[in-house]
Amino acid sequence: MAETRAKVAAVDPVWQRICDEAVDAIRMEPLLGGLVHSSLLHHPTFERALAYRFSQKLASGEMSEQILREIADEAHSNDPELGQAARADVMAVYERDPACHRFIQPVLYFKGYQAVQAYRVGHWLWTQGRKDLAYFVQMRVSEVFGVDIHPAARVGRGIMIDHAHSIVIGETAVVGDNVSMLHSVTLGGTGKEDGDRHPKIGDGVLIGAGAKVLGNIHVGQCSRIAAGSVVLQDVPRNTTVAGVPARVVGEAGCAQPSMSMDQRLDDCDCGGD
Repeated sequence: MAETRAKVAAVDPVWQRICDEAVDAIRMEPLLGGLVHSSLLHHPTFERALAYRFSQKLASGEMSEQILREIADEAHSNDPELGQAARADVMAVYERDPACHRFIQPVLYFKGYQAVQAYRVGHWLWTQGRKDLAYFVQMRVSEVFGVDIHPAARVGRGIMIDHAHSIVIGETAVVGDNVSMLHSVTLGGTGKEDGDRHPKIGDGVLIGAGAKVLGNIHVGQCSRIAAGSVVLQDVPRNTTVAGVPARVVGEAGCAQPSMSMDQRLDDCDCGGD
């Protein structure tokens, strides 16, 4: 057993750490043994565990756990990127969320993480032309987690959505790698226009709570959007924008805003004209 665990750790250190933490969690709280075993320790790979979690959270009288699990297993078997993105997302939450102290927390308890992984399955379905099933996944994710991500939206790796209440990401939105956002963020359109109508968020961007980014605009790499802002125009890279409507109020404050998660505007000139 020890030799097998060592081999797994060498090949998949994220999954091995999750399993080790799962064993510790049961030791500390035996009443969680059933949940932890069924969700994590029962499965040979992280991908299989994610598929099981997907089915448990989204099942309803309209779609059984078995069918949903088969759908997620198929997605992960056909697209290894789903599992790699899920691992990057675990690391992102662990590194950026001060309330996250173990890898198992996002997988078992954090709805932002779980919603993003479910979206990824829905997006895979969309790319396969299975649009009605993708819409069903979107609907259930919205109902269960309060996170509404259109399955056609493109979302990168290393995503952290903290608290994740009332998140909306529209059909033609693009979210880069290593992006962090807080609750009540909207990446939406500006009306009833069709076509490419949603924001494009660059790598390393931090979007504060309640911010609304509207229209087919570009938010430059490693920028910050202050909480409560309404962004209607392009945002230059490495800057901070704030206000309604948002305007540039200073530099980003650091090289990687999405990593530092510093939402203070102390370094910015936020005074009026």
